[in-house]
Amino acid sequence: MADLRSKLSVRQELAMLVGVIMPRSTADKRDPLGELASLAKTAGANVVATILQKRYRIHPGTYIGTGKVDEIAQLAAAKNVDVIIFDNDLSPAQIGALETKINKQLGRPRGKGIKILDRSELILDIFATRAQTAEAKLQVELAQMQYTYPRLTQMWGHLERMAGGAGIGIGTRGPGEQQLEIDRRLVRKRISRLRDDIEKIEERKNRLVEERTGKNFTICIVGYTNAGKSTLFNTLTDAGTLADDRLFATLDTKTRVWKLDRGIEALLSDTVGFVRDLPHNLVASFKATLQEAVHADLLLHVLDVGHPHARVQFASVHTVLSEIGASGKPEILLLNKIDTESGEFGFPEWRTLYPSAIPISAKTGRGIELLVARVIESARGRQVEATLEMDGANGKLLTFIESRAKITDRDYTNGRVRLTAVIGERILSDLATNGQVTIVSSREVPAKEN
Repeated sequence: MADLRSKLSVRQELAMLVGVIMPRSTADKRDPLGELASLAKTAGANVVATILQKRYRIHPGTYIGTGKVDEIAQLAAAKNVDVIIFDNDLSPAQIGALETKINKQLGRPRGKGIKILDRSELILDIFATRAQTAEAKLQVELAQMQYTYPRLTQMWGHLERMAGGAGIGIGTRGPGEQQLEIDRRLVRKRISRLRDDIEKIEERKNRLVEERTGKNFTICIVGYTNAGKSTLFNTLTDAGTLADDRLFATLDTKTRVWKLDRGIEALLSDTVGFVRDLPHNLVASFKATLQEAVHADLLLHVLDVGHPHARVQFASVHTVLSEIGASGKPEILLLNKIDTESGEFGFPEWRTLYPSAIPISAKTGRGIELLVARVIESARGRQVEATLEMDGANGKLLTFIESRAKITDRDYTNGRVRLTAVIGERILSDLATNGQVTIVSSREVPAKEN
């Protein structure tokens, strides 16, 4: 397709950022367009101008007021911008109206002038460039198709081209509408196929995740994009995962064995980073990828404690967790990047708000020992003193119990061994459920005896 709407990438383009601040806006008041600027930079655009407007309600036709449209057009001409990016979600009609009005003022025919993108479109563009695996590519394509479908009339220039540049009128309306309907039908068909393919992936991944969860203590690292999740993942597992200083560096979930103290192991997963106002279609498409968080026994929430938008980021992560059905899970808040000047400045406030949070530096390893101790405590569960009986010849099982419990007494009789041990309630339950041991008696160990 030849028109400007067929090429949504903003790589190497001069961009203007526009933000409309509403009463319930989730943008950071100190720097409303800071995150959008980072997103635009991540997509490859060069931001040369910004405009903000405060409104109590949106303009139904152009989202912003008529006067602000004129101001944007004048600044766009002065800065010679290629694309205008809104930090808001616009309707198809609003995108079309803005492109028409702004390009008309600049004397540029629609389809050959400045294009308008909204926040969701920009994020989808970034995800498209980051997707590496076949699964991620399918998920991104589905989100893009779902976003594109209701916008076909405004995004695609078939009608203008069918009219030979003379506008839509008698003799051209039928063929143009026919072509548009063909496009709609093709998109609907592609969406249906993508959904089927992703549903199969979800079913397979759900089985895999549930199987792993049933056999292992599972932990999932969550947090805002670029908070330091992949860096922490590498520090804990030596996985060598890409830990780039850019937004959405990780799109595919990676899972590795995390070897903890005294033979205890956990499965640790690194997930895609969250972001404020993440497009719902994208969250839905990546549901299979985010199943690790849904089924995890424990969440490690990594927060860049020195980031100026830390409060917004903290709230955004919990919003997404709620959307995917992972809210209310056991969670350890990790106050990351305390080795930086901004992190040292921000840490006292967050420690006051969340006294149980752990200050760490994923990069240097500071605070990791305390994190490991807390995770081991969660993995073992509540401690109990139990008397167990098992086959005395099962040396492998005995070694397993010795590595995960404190043995205080043992007695061998007629090929059986009776152990008295302080052991995690979760581990004990797994052993009993699998029929490997018989529990003779058990009592909860008070905290002071642990």
